[in-house]
Amino acid sequence: MKSERNSPEIVTSPLDLTPDDIFIDLTPPFRRPFFLKCEGFNFAGSVKAKAALSMICAAEEEGRLRPGSTVVESSSGSLGVALAAIAADRGYTFVCVTDTRCTERHLRMMRAYGAEVVVISEPDPVEGLLGARIRHVRELCRRTPGALWLNQYANDNNWRAHYRATGPAIVRAFPDLDYLFIGAGTTGTLTGCARYLKHIGHPARVVAVDSVGSVTFGGPSGTRHIPGLGTGRRPEIADESVVDEILMVPEQEAVRMCRAMARRGYLLGGSTGTVLAGALQRLGDADPTALAVGISPDLGERYLDSVYDDVWVRARFGDITDDDPLSRAATGTLVGS
Repeated sequence: MKSERNSPEIVTSPLDLTPDDIFIDLTPPFRRPFFLKCEGFNFAGSVKAKAALSMICAAEEEGRLRPGSTVVESSSGSLGVALAAIAADRGYTFVCVTDTRCTERHLRMMRAYGAEVVVISEPDPVEGLLGARIRHVRELCRRTPGALWLNQYANDNNWRAHYRATGPAIVRAFPDLDYLFIGAGTTGTLTGCARYLKHIGHPARVVAVDSVGSVTFGGPSGTRHIPGLGTGRRPEIADESVVDEILMVPEQEAVRMCRAMARRGYLLGGSTGTVLAGALQRLGDADPTALAVGISPDLGERYLDSVYDDVWVRARFGDITDDDPLSRAATGTLVGS
């Protein structure tokens, strides 16, 4: 008798591989029902694969991208990697405008895919490094005939990717969800998932998690070192009307959480550390039986030279490398020094 074999998953393009059903059960360390949706298991290595593909496909359908076109985008790293992979697959020239906070690994990955990378070091006096990046993108497009700026900050196809895929995947897996924690960068993931939950009338509370120093939700601008979350200029697609709560997390708490998770076998990115730190703080006051889910945008190998490097951390945050927020939570002391 022939044994049954599962059909293999075969992809013909790097961005065809987008598993949407991988969750980590963090109930034991969180001491309450908590699950982390992992978005880093694709060839781009992050949740940005969805937005990148959505924006590219829409531009192709609208006739704004043709064979040989040049795509230009401002990115702190992850979207740039995703667009570089798609450009390599589809024959586009890709120019990424980033800044000095972009990790060395993100830079090397984009260049490995054949992208041209411009690193901005002088911030705009009002809108910081992001404002300076966007100004450079506009100048570059003026100088480059036929260049297309996708503009992830104002492109509705950014959030639509998560309205169509990420939000429904979470509700399918956890229909009785009580809290959903989502990091706020361009706010594409946040806006898309939150709009989906509100559209279907789901009662879960959507909690936006942002970095202290970000201006997205009206807070004062401040120095930030970890790319991914936070902005120096409010994204046009940001929509607080579908968000129930906003949490602002200091970057040192994100670093503490990343390193605490690594000591439990999970190497996660800086944005994920921010989301988990915010969730741990917020859930301390919640019903201990409430079911919560957080979204992990990427994994941690790109942060080995920053978040996981003792010298880098001490230079920016002091000696916090041995502090474990999960252990603090178990003893009832949530706020770090």
